[in-house]
Amino acid sequence: MIDPRIVRFIGRHHVLTLATVAGEQPYCSHAFYAYDPERNLLVFAADKTTRHAEEMQANRQVALGIALESKAVGKLQGLQLCGTVREADEEARKTYIRRFPFAALAELTLWVVEISYMKFTDNTLGFGKKLIWNSKEQE
Repeated sequence: MIDPRIVRFIGRHHVLTLATVAGEQPYCSHAFYAYDPERNLLVFAADKTTRHAEEMQANRQVALGIALESKAVGKLQGLQLCGTVREADEEARKTYIRRFPFAALAELTLWVVEISYMKFTDNTLGFGKKLIWNSKEQE
């Protein structure tokens, strides 16, 4: 089971950093996201012609980050994730539109990340305190 503090953190934010790779060249981009806690999926938009989408289609393994910046070190929080990306299904599209209703009018290519690993660093629990979730440990 995913720690509810991780789920709350994901729900409070709306921008992720996506890391992809082609050969030995890493690349990162940012995207608005919606979270489906029932299926543990992140949903985001990326045109198929962008560099990161082309790289995702060639290598479906991605890494992501979501961070809360603060000048107060004791309040810093950040989530690092790994997973596999694929094009979104209709249920995922509805999740995204619920979070971003304006997107209903746009022609978007939506993607989902099936999350396999999460490491949540939460300094409010103590400096450098980490909560880890791994799908392999849930089987």
